[in-house]
Amino acid sequence: MTKLRYPQGLPTRQQVLDFIAQSDEPAGKREMAKAFGLKGTEKIALKGLLKDMADEGLIDGNRSAFHAMGGVPKVTVLRIVEIDEGEPVAVPDSWQPDDASPPPRIRVIEPRGKVRDRNAALRVGDRVLARTEEAGSGWIAHPMKKLQGGEEQMMGVVELDGAGKGWLAPVDKRVRNAVPISDLGGAEKGQLVLAEPAGRSPRSGMKVVAVLGDPLAPRAFSLIAIHKHGIPFVFPEGAVTEAEAAAKLPLSEETREDLRHLPIVAIDPADARDHDDAIWAEPDGEGGFRALVAIADVSYYVRPGGETDREARKRGNSVYFPDRVVPMLPEVLSADVCSLKSGADRAAMACHLTIDSSGNVREWRFTRAVVRIAEVIAYEEAQRRIDADEAAPHLQNLWSAWRLLEKARHARDPLNLDLPERRVVLNSEGKIAEIAIRERLDAHRVVEDFMIAANVAAAKALEAKVAPVVYRIHEPPSREKLTALKDYLATFDRKLSLGQVITPSLFNRMLKDIADEAEKALIMEAVLRSQTQAYYGPRNAGHFGLALGSYAHFTSPIRRYSDLLVHRALVDAYGLEQPRPKADLPAASGLSDRDRADLARVSEALSNAERRAMEAERDTIDRYVAAWLSGKVGEVFDTRVTGVQKFGLFATIIGLGGDGLVPVSTLGAERFNYDEKAQRLIGEHSGEEFVMGQILKLRLAEANPLTGALKFEPVDVPEGVQRIERRGERAGHKTDHKARRQGQHTAGKRGRPSNIRHQGRKK
Repeated sequence: MTKLRYPQGLPTRQQVLDFIAQSDEPAGKREMAKAFGLKGTEKIALKGLLKDMADEGLIDGNRSAFHAMGGVPKVTVLRIVEIDEGEPVAVPDSWQPDDASPPPRIRVIEPRGKVRDRNAALRVGDRVLARTEEAGSGWIAHPMKKLQGGEEQMMGVVELDGAGKGWLAPVDKRVRNAVPISDLGGAEKGQLVLAEPAGRSPRSGMKVVAVLGDPLAPRAFSLIAIHKHGIPFVFPEGAVTEAEAAAKLPLSEETREDLRHLPIVAIDPADARDHDDAIWAEPDGEGGFRALVAIADVSYYVRPGGETDREARKRGNSVYFPDRVVPMLPEVLSADVCSLKSGADRAAMACHLTIDSSGNVREWRFTRAVVRIAEVIAYEEAQRRIDADEAAPHLQNLWSAWRLLEKARHARDPLNLDLPERRVVLNSEGKIAEIAIRERLDAHRVVEDFMIAANVAAAKALEAKVAPVVYRIHEPPSREKLTALKDYLATFDRKLSLGQVITPSLFNRMLKDIADEAEKALIMEAVLRSQTQAYYGPRNAGHFGLALGSYAHFTSPIRRYSDLLVHRALVDAYGLEQPRPKADLPAASGLSDRDRADLARVSEALSNAERRAMEAERDTIDRYVAAWLSGKVGEVFDTRVTGVQKFGLFATIIGLGGDGLVPVSTLGAERFNYDEKAQRLIGEHSGEEFVMGQILKLRLAEANPLTGALKFEPVDVPEGVQRIERRGERAGHKTDHKARRQGQHTAGKRGRPSNIRHQGRKK
């Protein structure tokens, strides 16, 4: 083999990289000095060159041998492009390789504990200064500092001022000011767009990167929420292909319990597209019941390590909007093969329950089964049949078994807050037909109590095998929140002793003793605010709200990844693995080694995904409500005060649920003092009070469908008090320099105001 000749003398950076690439052996300083004929001071210069290249990330920093590092500096700026299982994934912010290779994907390791608590979690679009290092076959980075000016994309509506300059009016009601647009990217006035910073300086403005169309068109509101919260809504081709292959897996009747002879029914909303669960019960002849909760066997089709599984983990759950569903699984699984449709053979995870005459579940057993659902019934229809005494025996048995479960529920006395739920009904054109409060039927409670029984059984079955459990945890209220509740109750001359054991029944008794409905609504709201948020985790802390010691989510694996993990744990713990599939799919359907070793990480990611979905759903309903009310601006509504702050009141339209702000400036010309403990505003001179739960007649002053924001004002605005300006009222003012606020942009004179003299810098 001919020995390569290198130019003699101190090499350039590129010559060092070429030498490393062509070397058959580890390339160290000695080998380089020999190849390039370096002596004396040149060797010292080479050492400095190699150190600089290592700092720039061109080579590694090993003193004895070097290799190329692909151009990722040891300290560099990264841009977050994805959140995978709660872990940010980044790429170099500036990537310009000579060979046009794609940028490396770098796992960002965020700090934990108190440091993590002080810093907001990284989101898609964030830029960070980070230290990078190789780890195995990939890269990891440790953030040093979050950088400004590179935040995630902003969604808004294009508006043009008098000079034709573009402004972005954000759809996020938390962003109060419009932002200048430096590059419209072909977008026109009034269009909904996605924009990102045009440069690193805040003065660079925004550039439009995607035009989304009419912001008030049907289905636009959910699209706004999807983009705002970064919810994945397009399945990668690989995940869809794998799901289609999994959907063709045959059911092995030899290794599954055959339950097709049982008249199992699924009771669901009338418009449900997927059916996770179905139930059956029959008397056991001893005053109790034998019951079955059949749950879609998603773990058979979605296996750990596959592309479908990776996408499901990323989503965490399905997200439900009035106009669409963003499913956790591709449609071939979620709406077809996994869904427990009537008359079709389906794979199920069967939870067999033995319920005694007191409603307690005495025994449980889990199997993998084949089921054939007898009927899918809407809640309303099931209730109608029971009420009209037209129900078939198997439906009557379900109600009878439920009466026992209900007896056990009353005995344990879970937290009972009767809070209404809004339901947005759309017509065929995607516009609002009505906004109603969702009716609560016994049919809903029947299904809920069967599901709770199965969830408890799943948690206890895994505990019996000392197997990993993803618990659904709801901790008792914190001492801080209980103290705030105690102070608030004292304003009603009611006592809460913090020396006693705090239980759900304590709150239930407190609410039951209140005769006045207005006061009851107030205290119910306060009790709700005192509760902690439920979350997922591998360490059991019980479920306070349900008054249960062990609880897991098992009954909705089509739409919740947490349930899928519980199914996989049951497969392992009870030897329910199925024959290895012949298709090109992962072999096993139990827990992966990665999840078994660290359930805390994925549990935290699932809790975050759940909160993201809840915020997106709430934002969308707020926008629909605001759109529906936008034609009713000026009308008077009966409202209830749901929040009191020093800057004003939050009020909700009774029977509708539209939440809006009543600015303190509209309440009167006098000063209003804020009593934080009592949650009230008090007029300094008149003594007029505004408190939580108060019923007020308020005029709707503004309804913004783009942000979902509502504003109210008193029906009779006191003399001397400025009313809320309607959007557009100030547009005709000649010198309205404040019109750069969201939604109004008039061109004003640029530069320093004429009444301010420039004094220069003092020497």
